[in-house]
Amino acid sequence: MTNPQGQNPAQPTGKRQLRGVSSVSAAAGAAPESRTPAKAEQAADDKVGGGAGAFPGEVASEMRKVIWPTGRQMLNYTLIVFAFLIVVTAIVWSVDWVARWAVEQVLVR
Repeated sequence: MTNPQGQNPAQPTGKRQLRGVSSVSAAAGAAPESRTPAKAEQAADDKVGGGAGAFPGEVASEMRKVIWPTGRQMLNYTLIVFAFLIVVTAIVWSVDWVARWAVEQVLVR
């Protein structure tokens, strides 16, 4: 099955998209064996939480899903932030200095 432009359709790659699809049927291009209807799945997602007592467990569950950056990535991100701060600080200082100089020229003379 192809889309109107003649390309292959996009294949789901995430856990959420592949839920209910066995690896054999997904590789063969067959329909999923058991799939929950979209409305039932959405109703489960829209359900109100279990209150303040359930919150810490939900936080821990979400934290396990996070893809944490490596040490090298964190070093790169930190250096980029510091470089950006230095550039922005230089720009603000320059504008401040020019504004001070202009005010002195107008008011002192």
